Amino acid sequence: MKKKLLFLCTGNSCRSQMAEGYGRLYLGDRFDVYSAGIEKHGLNHYMIKVMEEDGVDVSNHYSKTLNDLSDIDFDVVVTVCGHANETCPAYLAKAKIIHRGFEDPVKAIGSEDEILQVFRKVRDEIKNYIKNELSKLI
Repeated sequence: MKKKLLFLCTGNSCRSQMAEGYGRLYLGDRFDVYSAGIEKHGLNHYMIKVMEEDGVDVSNHYSKTLNDLSDIDFDVVVTVCGHANETCPAYLAKAKIIHRGFEDPVKAIGSEDEILQVFRKVRDEIKNYIKNELSKLI
C-alpha cells in the first residue's frame, strides 16, 4: 500500500497544485499525492499554462481545503508557503512535516510575459525540489 503525501499551502491555487502535479509524476510509484490549502482559491490559469508547457496536465485538479481531505491520514506533509509573513497552515495530525517555502507567483506584476516568467521560475524550483531533494528525504 502506498503512503500518503500532502502538499499544503494557503490557497491551493498554485504552489501546492504544481507540487501535486510533480509529486504524482516523480513520486507516484511510492505515494498517493494530494494538495490542499486553508482556503479554496480555485486554480490559477497561469499555473495551468506553465505546467502544461512542461508536459504536466493539472487542468483536472481542483482547489481543496484540509477539511475536504479530513478522512485521509497522511504520512508526509510538505508545506510550500513562501515568506514568514504568510499564513502557512499547520498540520497537527501524526505525519512527517517538511517545510520548503517557494515564492508566491500570484503576486507577480507586469506584462503577461513577465508574470509567466515568474510562474515558470517557481514551477522549475518546485520541480527540481521534488525530483532531486524531496525524493531523498522521504
